[in-house]
Amino acid sequence: MEAQVSLTVDGEQRTVSIDTRTTLLDALRDRLGIHSPKKGCDHGQCGSCTVLVDGRRVTSCLSLAVAQDGVTVVTAAGLASTDDAGGDGATPDELHPMQRAFIDQDGFQCGYCTPGQVCSAVGMLDEFAAGAPSHVTEDLTGETELTDAEIRERMSGNLCRCGAYPNILAAIRQAANEEAGR
Repeated sequence: MEAQVSLTVDGEQRTVSIDTRTTLLDALRDRLGIHSPKKGCDHGQCGSCTVLVDGRRVTSCLSLAVAQDGVTVVTAAGLASTDDAGGDGATPDELHPMQRAFIDQDGFQCGYCTPGQVCSAVGMLDEFAAGAPSHVTEDLTGETELTDAEIRERMSGNLCRCGAYPNILAAIRQAANEEAGR
């Protein structure tokens, strides 16, 4: 059975006719040609397909595209600013602070998981700022500090097999500190 799905992806309105069994990941990659989210395990266990759907982290391999009709999807490629700051028609990309932090801290090795890690980190910091607790949050009534344990727990849905975790943690800490003005 076919269905027509409308999505705003990285700021662009897109409409696609797809089989109703198509995942959001396959719709993005195979039907819309957006290759930033990666197909890793295809079981929601590695997080390499993580995108932001209306600002929340979603493993796109586990989400049916028809269930996302009308939403806004941001991929790692869409995090960068493409404003025409110079007014010359060019689109100079300015990296998102999280993307810059991943580069500054060398938060990747092969880079395959990086787009999902970056999207997850951006969503995670927004969830933290909104006061959402994690499994390691000790005081559910007070203000929570963004400790390394909090970051690790909140990023636990994104697995990297190459061992870049210390640098990913440093990148997230850098972006969080920049966001907090430290």
